[in-house]
Amino acid sequence: MKPATQDAARTHRMAFVVMALLFIGAPLVGVYPVFMMKVMCFALFACAFNLLLGFGGLLSFGHAMFLGSAGYVTAHAAKVWGLTPELSIAVGTLCAAALGWVVGKLAIRRQGIYLTMITLALAQMVFFFALQAPFTGGEDGIQAVPRGKLFGLIDLSSTNAMYAFVLAIFLGGFLLIYRIIHSPYGQVLKAIRENEPRTISLGYDADKFKHRAFVLSAALAGLAGGTKSLVFQLASLTDVHWSMSGEVVLMTLVGGLGTIFGPVLGAAVMVTMQNYLAELGAWVTVVQGGIFVVCVLLFRRGIVGEIGHLLKKSL
Repeated sequence: MKPATQDAARTHRMAFVVMALLFIGAPLVGVYPVFMMKVMCFALFACAFNLLLGFGGLLSFGHAMFLGSAGYVTAHAAKVWGLTPELSIAVGTLCAAALGWVVGKLAIRRQGIYLTMITLALAQMVFFFALQAPFTGGEDGIQAVPRGKLFGLIDLSSTNAMYAFVLAIFLGGFLLIYRIIHSPYGQVLKAIRENEPRTISLGYDADKFKHRAFVLSAALAGLAGGTKSLVFQLASLTDVHWSMSGEVVLMTLVGGLGTIFGPVLGAAVMVTMQNYLAELGAWVTVVQGGIFVVCVLLFRRGIVGEIGHLLKKSL
C-alpha cells in the first residue's frame, strides 16, 4: 500500500472513530435520543444517495421513493404480518432494492437531465400509489407501528435499546458504503463518473456498473427508511414526496458531494435546522434555501470538502 493511501486510510479511521464517539456520547450529554436517531437515519439516506451521485455521477431526483417504499413495507410487515423488527427492516430493504433494480434498468438508458427526470417521474408514480393503495393508509399513513423485540429477545420499546439498534445499523451501513467506494468496483464506478467513454474502451460494461450502483443505493436508502419507520412508529407520505428527494440533494451538497463523511454532516445540519427552527413554520424552507445558496457560493466543495481541502486530507 502506498504511503498516501496509508495516510488516507489512517485519516478515515480517525474520523470514523470521532463520528462514532459523537453519536454514542450525544445522549449521555443530554441530546434528545429520538433526534439523534432521526439524524442517523437521514445520514444513512444521504450516504446512500452520495454513493450514486458523488461516486457514480448519476443524479436521481426520486430517491425518496426508496426511502418511503421501504418505510411502508417495514411498517406493514411489523404491524400486520407481525414480523420481528430485523425481519421487517430486511423485507423493506429488499423491496427498495427490487424497486431500485427496476428504476435503474429504465433510468440508465438515458444520461444527464433526462435520467433525472425519469427518476422524478417514477417517484411520482410511487407517491400516488402510496396515496391510493389500501394498505398504506392514504394521507394518514401507517400509524402505531410496533417496534417489537429484536431477535425475539430485546424489547425495542426501550429508547436506549432502540438507539443502540439504530446506531448499529447506521455504522454498519456507513462501513458497507465505505467498503464499496474503496473496492475495485468502486474504482471503476468513479472512472465511469470521470470519463465514461474511456472506461468503456477499457472493456468495462458501464451500464452494468451503473445499474448495480442504483440497486445498492436504493437498498441502503431503503434500510434507512425502514429503520426510520420503526423509530417514529409511522410510515407517511412525507417520505415518498418529491420534496424529500430535494432534501437529500441538499444534505449531500451542503456536507460535501463525493466526500465520505460530508453527507453525515449535511444530514445533521438539515435535520437540526428542521427541528430547532420549526417555530418559524414555512420560513424554515427559506432559511434552508439561504444556507444552501451560501454554501454553494462560499463552500463549493461542501463543508467537509472545504475542511479536507484546507487540511489537505481526503474526508
